[in-house]
Amino acid sequence: MKTQTIIALKFLLLMTILTGIIYPLFMTGLAQLIFPVKANGSLVKKEGRVIGSELLGQKFDSSIYFWSRPSAIGYNPIPSGASNYGPTSDTLKKLVTARRILFAAKNSITDITIIPKEMIFASGSGLDPHISPEAAMLQLDRVITSRNLDETRKQQIRQLIINMTEKPQFYLFGEPRINVFKLNLALDNIR
Repeated sequence: MKTQTIIALKFLLLMTILTGIIYPLFMTGLAQLIFPVKANGSLVKKEGRVIGSELLGQKFDSSIYFWSRPSAIGYNPIPSGASNYGPTSDTLKKLVTARRILFAAKNSITDITIIPKEMIFASGSGLDPHISPEAAMLQLDRVITSRNLDETRKQQIRQLIINMTEKPQFYLFGEPRINVFKLNLALDNIR
């Protein structure tokens, strides 16, 4: 009986070292070697300072920027999650109505049925960095007006939205989407 316990403890120790230390260190080293930017969180730096991550949604509520989709957690990555309101929730209905009215008013939209769902519903994680190209196009006039840009710049930004639109993964999974953080960074470079 003692030998079986000793063998089991030795095996536990071996597997703990192998799967708890060696394997994670190997995979971390491999990821750092092959995909260093992605392995470090796809951080974006400006003037040597980290200003965000391509993978996490951020709050843009100024009229000079394209808005991200709403977040039930205030874009805080620590408690990532949704509101968990169900389809019969009065609170959810009030939130959606308020978001729809605000988006329509700020973007001069008269037909509220054309507002894309991602602009009125928060994502499951609360950190989704993408919106649809349609949602970006609906915000274009607001951004142009707020920045006092001319028609030439408007066409330039429209083309920027088209160029930055990501295709579905493997042309099969998901929908065309645009990363709002990257779009707003590019927008700041247009003069």
